[in-house]
Parts: sequence; structure tokens; C-alpha cells
Amino acid sequence: MSIKNQVKTAVFLALLTALLLWVGSLFGRTGLLFAAIFVGLMNIGSYWFSDKIVLWMYRAKEAKQNEYPKLYKIVKEVSKLSGLPMPKVYVIPSEQSNAFACGRSPKHAAVACTEGILKLMTEDELKGVIAHEFSHIRNRDTLTATVAGTIAGVISYISNMFMWSAMFGGRDNDRGGGNVISLLVLAIITPIIASMIQLAISRSREYIADETGARIVKNPLGLASALEKLEEDGKRHPMRFGSPATAHLFISNPFRSGGFITLFLTHPPTNLRVKRLKEMKF
Repeated sequence: MSIKNQVKTAVFLALLTALLLWVGSLFGRTGLLFAAIFVGLMNIGSYWFSDKIVLWMYRAKEAKQNEYPKLYKIVKEVSKLSGLPMPKVYVIPSEQSNAFACGRSPKHAAVACTEGILKLMTEDELKGVIAHEFSHIRNRDTLTATVAGTIAGVISYISNMFMWSAMFGGRDNDRGGGNVISLLVLAIITPIIASMIQLAISRSREYIADETGARIVKNPLGLASALEKLEEDGKRHPMRFGSPATAHLFISNPFRSGGFITLFLTHPPTNLRVKRLKEMKF
């Protein structure tokens, strides 16, 4: 990862952490202390167990080579082409076509594919997808993305607590009414801020991973075709489990939304990604 990316990553993660600390400070010194301890534990836990957390969340099971020979063949081939160690390989029990990489370093990485993508993609298309994920591993995006997703998920959870507190608490007096308004504002603003920071981490990195992955396998058209299929299949088979806070980990957003919320999606528009890939020259 370049110095520029390292600085950018540190800034965004610091903003996410600061947001969580700010939320804790709203409950006084005790709340701030609890938030500080929680953030510390969460960041340490995300560093050492990021892959296990996300794989557990998506019910991924380690794939046996004799059961998924095509997948193993492609991962090994891309591993050699990229010069990175062979990661662990997992399969997610979902009909949606998608994939992601996780892990704190290239030596502790994992690549997970859904059952749907294994059925839908041609060999060249799947190779392009796997190369895209190897690019994230090479750039250490996997660690950053997992930590960001974990913190953003906690912030979203806290915002839900605010909403419930606003609905059922503080109605007996004027001060309580003021608290209700404050809680409602926090419930609305907090997840939006988290989503915006998360978006800033993710979008540019998807373009970089697309280009790097295409160069690894020397075939931008394979990945371009895969992205087009992923876009259409995602509409037919939305992800039924997991957390929107981790959507940025996937090569294509597994949680489809419309309207105003599309402003906060973590991936660039598929048509722009495909256009860039088709314009690549070697």
C-alpha cells in the first residue's frame, strides 16, 4: 500500500473512531470511558480476527479442494500470477453471485465466493473476480475494510438504540422532550456520517482493484463481463443475511437499495467500472 493510501486509511479510521467516542461522550465521562475501552478492544479484535468475524457473519465454510476443483484451480493460478501466498478458500451458502476477500495480511488472507457466483460465471469471468479480490489483499484493503465495517456496524447499532430511546423515553417533561429531539437527531445523523466515511474508503479502491485485477490476469473484458452479470443477478437474488455495514467488502454491493439511500452505497456505478475496464490497454 502506498504512503498516500496509508495516510488516507488512517484518517478515515480515525474519523470513525472519533465518531464512536463522540457518541460515548454524550453519556458523560462514564460513557466516554466505556466508548474508549470498547473502541480499543474492537480495533484489536478486528485486526486479529477480522477474517473469522466476517466469514462467521456470512456462514462461510472452508471449501474442500475435491468438492470445488474449478474454484481451487483458479485461485491457485491467480495466486501465482499475483505473486501472493495461496489464501484459504471459502464458500458462502447464498444464491446471490458475489465474492470478497478478508484477512489482516497476505499471509493471513481468505477468499470467499458464494455458491451463486460459482454457478453463474465462466472461467474467465470468475478468474477476473478472484484477481480483483487478490488486488485488495495485495493493497491491504481487507484489513482496513473489515475494521471500518465493524465500527460502522456498531455505530448503526447505537443509532438504533437512540431511536428506541427516543420512542420510549423522556416523555414526562420538557427536558425529556428535548432529549427526545436530541436522540432523534443522533439516530438520523450518526449512521449517515458512518456511511459517508465508509463510502469514501471504498469507492476509489474498487476502481484500483478492478484495474489491478485485470492486469494480473491480462484480461479486463473477463472482469467487465463478470461485473455486468453481478449487477443483474444482484437484483434477482438479494443477500438474505449479513450486515449492510460490511457491503463494501464484496466485489458488488449485495444489499440493493434505491432512492436517496443510493447516495451512500459503497461501490461505484457498475456501468462506470465496466467502461473503465473496456478502455484499458496493455
